Amino acid sequence: MLAKGTAVPKSFLVPLFALQAPADVISWIKGEYGIWAAFLALLVRLFFFIPGRGTQQGAIISLVIAGYLAFQHFSRAGNLRKAFEQGSVVATLAIICITALSCLFLI
Repeated sequence: MLAKGTAVPKSFLVPLFALQAPADVISWIKGEYGIWAAFLALLVRLFFFIPGRGTQQGAIISLVIAGYLAFQHFSRAGNLRKAFEQGSVVATLAIICITALSCLFLI
């Protein structure tokens, strides 16, 4: 999805991956980059309400972001055949997998 020529807005990827990251990854980030992560998290918490990880609200937000990314990707590609061309097949498969994974988090 970070490949050149994709139509995915990169600003939506960070919250999506943060909501879907395993607890081990989050604890590693906290250990290595604890001061900056805490500072940035404090800034985000001051201005935005973000539901906790592992909750149904977090899964719904993740599904909405994934759905929006899929909509943007497929609408800018033009049609389904163009979305699976050589230049964007990796991004198309990644968006399909992320959307499916977000749906599984609701179950």
